[in-house]
Amino acid sequence: MSVRSAWLLLAVPLAAVLAGCGPSRGELRRAVDIAAERAPSAISCEADDACALDSPLQALADRAFADSTPEAPRHYVRLLEGGQEALLARIHMIRSARRSVDLQSFIYAEDDSGYFLLAELLAAARRGVRVRVLLDQLYSPQDVELLAHLAHAHANFHMRFYNPTFGEARTEPLEFAAGILCCFFRFNQRMHNKLLLVDGRMGLTGGRNVQNRYFDWDPEFNYRDRDLLVAGPVAADMQASFDVFWNHPLSVPVAGLKDVAPLLLDPDHGEEGHLRAPTLTHAHRILEMASQARDAGHVEAVLAAQALPVGRVEYISDLPGKPSREAPPELDTGQYLRGLISAAEHEIVLQTPYLVFSRGARRLFREMHERPRPPRVLVSSNSLAATDAFPVYALSHKYKRTYLREFGFDIFEYRPFPADAPIDLAATGAADGLDDPDAAAPPAQGDGDAEEPRGDGDGRARRPRRLPFRLFGSARGADGMVPLERAGVRISMHAKSLVLDGEIGIVGTHNFDPRSDHHNTESVVVVHDAAFARALRDEILRDMAPENAWTIAPRPKPPVFSGLAYSFGKLFEQLPLFDIWPWRYATSWEHRGGPDCPPLPPDHPRFQACYAQVGDFPGVKLEPKGIYTRILTAFGAGLAPIL
Repeated sequence: MSVRSAWLLLAVPLAAVLAGCGPSRGELRRAVDIAAERAPSAISCEADDACALDSPLQALADRAFADSTPEAPRHYVRLLEGGQEALLARIHMIRSARRSVDLQSFIYAEDDSGYFLLAELLAAARRGVRVRVLLDQLYSPQDVELLAHLAHAHANFHMRFYNPTFGEARTEPLEFAAGILCCFFRFNQRMHNKLLLVDGRMGLTGGRNVQNRYFDWDPEFNYRDRDLLVAGPVAADMQASFDVFWNHPLSVPVAGLKDVAPLLLDPDHGEEGHLRAPTLTHAHRILEMASQARDAGHVEAVLAAQALPVGRVEYISDLPGKPSREAPPELDTGQYLRGLISAAEHEIVLQTPYLVFSRGARRLFREMHERPRPPRVLVSSNSLAATDAFPVYALSHKYKRTYLREFGFDIFEYRPFPADAPIDLAATGAADGLDDPDAAAPPAQGDGDAEEPRGDGDGRARRPRRLPFRLFGSARGADGMVPLERAGVRISMHAKSLVLDGEIGIVGTHNFDPRSDHHNTESVVVVHDAAFARALRDEILRDMAPENAWTIAPRPKPPVFSGLAYSFGKLFEQLPLFDIWPWRYATSWEHRGGPDCPPLPPDHPRFQACYAQVGDFPGVKLEPKGIYTRILTAFGAGLAPIL
């Protein structure tokens, strides 16, 4: 019997036992009913607009709808590059809601940012706004006590989990392993969409999850990410997509989860009164952000005044239950993006944190490079020192020769300590020791005595839980980070964007990788506007600048047997196993600077005079994960479809 067969022999019955444990279907339905019966329905505001804040962003939506016709839609769009402005936009949008708030996220952490948004969502529900929160289960809150409370927090507040493993909120390590071994494809159907939609009029989507490190609030590790705020008629497509996900059988009310339902079914549980507030690590930052979100002048200056008026905007989202062979291209983000890319004639500017491509994407880029006049392809991605997923980087390292020679890419790998990044280092608290273990959570806007969700039993905010290992890129912990040669606030690229011929700009959740094509549901916003495309292109080129990125280029040819060395390297690259050729085709280069050495492309005759080799993994302590990277490069090609 093979090892795999032995694992399956154990995993399948184990999974059956895990799936069969807990309440019956009838009891789960009863728990959902109990939650609805217990939920209070009183609201704090009787006004038609639910006492919403006067909002410059809502004014943009008013203007967009007033100027739109079916033949000529009008929109306002605003790139959100910094974590602080992204959090400000979210809080203000929720407070400006008059009728509805819909939130969709892949990760929702039980940390300062997670509790802050949760308090704001509950406050919106209590003033009369319908609030729906749809989270992918695997990396969402695991505190069943908290979830049981949220199940009946208010009649206007509703929360569901997408594709819960074995029907539960918590995924223990044994269940995680059993889910992979017994039910691989079902387990890997994750909802990677991120969307905040207010009143069906304005939406915010992009790479950011709900976690401190996406909003510049982590003292050690933060993401350089991007969102797009859009106001106008395309919000109707966002609403339709969210509704499809919300009503899909894979989306389960938290009251109907097998480990939450027993708390609601227990007659002695659930009437315990107010849950105490969690102790937050940086409560004064929340108070400051809450104050800024109330200030219409500040929101106008920081957000609304920077919005661009545009015309045609599309929102493309996968269907729940992906993969589906029946999905048309406009409901399959991978197909749709490949169609747009194939039409590019002059330039493609691509930004992705994980440079591993599906077969369809590889075929497309190879065919485009074989055109008589191929478009130039500029790629911004992570270095090993910056990535949060070193197994994925190992696969991209393996195929650098293909990317450079056969696809014609110019690749720029993001540094872990870029000189010019849209990260508010002061907000991270790394420099001045902001931790305040005695600070309590602030009251939600408009609801000073509202119940607040709690953290651990001692009142401290919960640390994000780590799963035993990770296949999905960024997740709760930074398990995929490698040790570095220096200390500091590490920054990792997490933005997913595309600019085509300087005319079309795309921002979304799609990583342009096999997982995004075949397993995760994804969404993108496509803006058909040259001014917006130029603005997005400038932001990506900023991340490619020498002070922010290393350039990937061929090594100098060896003085002897250069053709033989290249041929052997190409041969080993094709092997799914035992790719042990030590002399890789490409390596990292650093700009020397100086008046006679402007930034140059790798094919420029003076490139090697103006750039210095800095090795395959600059900035990394090779022990031990640098060695793991080389091992995965040699033996990990079979993991490409799921990384």
